[in-house]
Amino acid sequence: MKNGRHSGKERTKWATLTIVAIVIVVVDAATLGHQTKIVSPDASQITQQANDKESKDPVTEQITYEGDQVWRIWKTKNNSEELVQRYDEDGSYSIWSNNASIADIFVRNYMLEHVDSIFKRSGMTYQVLIEDVQQAIDEENPPLSQDEQEELEGRKGHRMEWTSYHRLEDILEYLDFLADTYPNICSVRTIGESVEGRPLKVLRISNGKPNAPALWIDGGIHAREWISPAAVTYIIDYLVENSENLEVDYYILPVVNPDGYHHTFVSDRLWRKNRRKVDYSGCSGVDLNRNFGYRWGGMGTSKDVCRETFSGTRAFSEPETDAIRMFFDISSANFKAYLTFHSYGQFILYPWGYDKRVPPDYTELDMVGRQAAAAMKKIGGSVYTVGNSATTLYPASGGSDDWAKALLKIKYTYTIELRDTGRYGFILPARYIIPTAKEALAAVEVITEACKKA
Repeated sequence: MKNGRHSGKERTKWATLTIVAIVIVVVDAATLGHQTKIVSPDASQITQQANDKESKDPVTEQITYEGDQVWRIWKTKNNSEELVQRYDEDGSYSIWSNNASIADIFVRNYMLEHVDSIFKRSGMTYQVLIEDVQQAIDEENPPLSQDEQEELEGRKGHRMEWTSYHRLEDILEYLDFLADTYPNICSVRTIGESVEGRPLKVLRISNGKPNAPALWIDGGIHAREWISPAAVTYIIDYLVENSENLEVDYYILPVVNPDGYHHTFVSDRLWRKNRRKVDYSGCSGVDLNRNFGYRWGGMGTSKDVCRETFSGTRAFSEPETDAIRMFFDISSANFKAYLTFHSYGQFILYPWGYDKRVPPDYTELDMVGRQAAAAMKKIGGSVYTVGNSATTLYPASGGSDDWAKALLKIKYTYTIELRDTGRYGFILPARYIIPTAKEALAAVEVITEACKKA
């Protein structure tokens, strides 16, 4: 209108839009029990939402788990699996681990009596593994002593050590330190960025020998599995310090999911997925290990963004997984192994994950896997179960291991689920980092020898 005034209809429209802009309800239903918050965005927040990239440092609340518990269910009845899945899907609890004989579930404190009554009615038995999840979190990663802090602060280049879990910044600085300090052996390449713009840094450890066998190693694809990046960086430290007789090349991505990993330190210790803001449901995140491009969207995945196994809108929809795809598309390395470290359960798993089938060379995969398990037991005493992913653990389509085996044709492809078997689950105390990492290294050494012969 030329005179600058709005009609009655337009005034109504703008009033409605103003109300919508003032009140935003933030709900994250992906983790049960998160409270609904009402916030008033300022102009900078509205502008930020219009940016192509998600914010690196959004306003976050610290999620606490006081009084929440982890239970182990014994599947002694014929319909146990159906019951376990049913009450996970209706939100009574969330599954942490699940195989043919047992399932570990996470139960919020206000659901304890309800879930207990369900199991009593169903005749199912359970054991409490973690009495208070928040207490376990508080005790998991004790702060360093004053002397230890001063020692780290006095270093030049990096702050990494393996008596505590480190934040993303320490890990990335450590990779850069290695590349600067050992330029003849180490180099760092940023293969892409996360949803929130954090770098995906791959460390190459190589003596430059042409066409040397190459191994890919990654960790931290699931944010809450802290032992994974810790073990992978320990492996890096050993390989660099013992590189005199290097005969293979290693390409190592310690944290596939940097946004999620960062989020577990600043907001929600039990966050699993990446930090993709998917829609207006209030839920967010994609399970990156369901987002790879082989048998995407099949068994063991969900189309519901609020589920922990949400596979995304399409294969490689996420910048983290797509960066890995593009890296392999252009790489000329002679890859013989693809190792991805997870937790927990103590498993060495080989394809396929999408169904209870095995690849043609599964006997060789099983043999090398059992050799790795024997080496891990010898070094640390832990028993690792070896087998096909879908049969030994559970079906999971769109995983990186299946993609690497089927489409990249990489021979020795394994998902290694590190310690423990459920006493602490994802909240493994820092005192177990070094013994667990030594076991992981033992597996890498066995698989490296297999690659030399492949």
